[in-house]
Amino acid sequence: MRAVLKFGGSSVATIELMKKVAEVIIKRKKLYDELIIVVSAMGKTTNQLISMAKEISLYPNKREMDLLISTGEVVSISLLSLILQEMGENSIALTGTQAGILTKGTHTKNKISDIHTEKIESELALGKIVIVAGFQGFNEQGDITTLGRGGSDTSAVALAAKLNSICEIYTDVDGIYGIDPRLYKDAKKLKQIDYEEMKEMAFLGAKVMEPRSIDIAQNHGVIVYVAKTLSDEEGTYIMNYKDGLEDKKITGIAVSDKVIMVSMKRIPYSAKLTAELFRDLAKNEVNVDVINQNPSIGGNMNIAFTAHADDLDAVNEVLDQFKVKYPVVNILRIDDVVKVSLIGSAMRTQSGIAAEAFEVLADNDLEFKLVTTSEISISYTFDRSKKDKVIEVLAKHFNV
Repeated sequence: MRAVLKFGGSSVATIELMKKVAEVIIKRKKLYDELIIVVSAMGKTTNQLISMAKEISLYPNKREMDLLISTGEVVSISLLSLILQEMGENSIALTGTQAGILTKGTHTKNKISDIHTEKIESELALGKIVIVAGFQGFNEQGDITTLGRGGSDTSAVALAAKLNSICEIYTDVDGIYGIDPRLYKDAKKLKQIDYEEMKEMAFLGAKVMEPRSIDIAQNHGVIVYVAKTLSDEEGTYIMNYKDGLEDKKITGIAVSDKVIMVSMKRIPYSAKLTAELFRDLAKNEVNVDVINQNPSIGGNMNIAFTAHADDLDAVNEVLDQFKVKYPVVNILRIDDVVKVSLIGSAMRTQSGIAAEAFEVLADNDLEFKLVTTSEISISYTFDRSKKDKVIEVLAKHFNV
């Protein structure tokens, strides 16, 4: 039996922490015959590398950025392998390229297209613990590429899918909670959660997992186990799980501070113009979330939308070009907002959940700027100053 174990940046932030991670790996080796370890860069290394590049250029070349930021994981895998070897274990460190992780797409935001596992399989056959750099791979041109936000999660789950194994994600929280326990002290831990709900929570701001990784897990039937790195507390399983979902209206609440809101006024009313705006955002790999469009006076319209704060440069690039074409448009960027989302599969079958949420907010004088819904979620955008009260009110009412 084999397993893929993934350790995030906070778990490998120092040499001392890496030694503790090595002890966890050795302990898990007693349970599994073969281990593949995926690690992120140490601590804030990736952010530091990006900051260094930004000192040179506000818009650095993306190919060179991939080459630069991929070095963080290379440092991690090398050090962890050295530590394991010093502890008497047989291990080998592999970059994404050496591990055969083939990618396609835009530099800094590539997607995994395939994994050639021959090298990994041959090293496993020799009894080695294989340590793979997360977050990176290579494209058909032979260039080093990176996978964007949460890329190490994606690397780990994709490897588990290809190698037919369970995937264990080790992080700084002891499982998945209905809401981040750092935001609400009475948060309830989930023993299991369905792929679909986990994917929605991740997409809407829950920081434990990355949405693409849950997509891969769901499509390939990979069981994902999330637990705290240095704890014996039982974690949470992400899997096909349907029992009793109708009993709970809301499974979780996702909160995202890393949100920018764009308000655009006096846009000439045109379906083609709206399509052009969002097509250009998509071309720049901007994932637009909440969208609100209203007609205004004189044949114009107003559009507001939100996006992830990490996409600010790409958003600004599109908006600057849009302003040149349509100088009459008034564009306002707002960054002091928070997005709070309610997630629950029960919304499909139980009526009145949305009404209940709106009533709770109204009863507590909590006005929102934007709202959007999906089949299993409701997302609100608020002034950031209201964040704590919104969380307290909704988490308490829906018992998450």
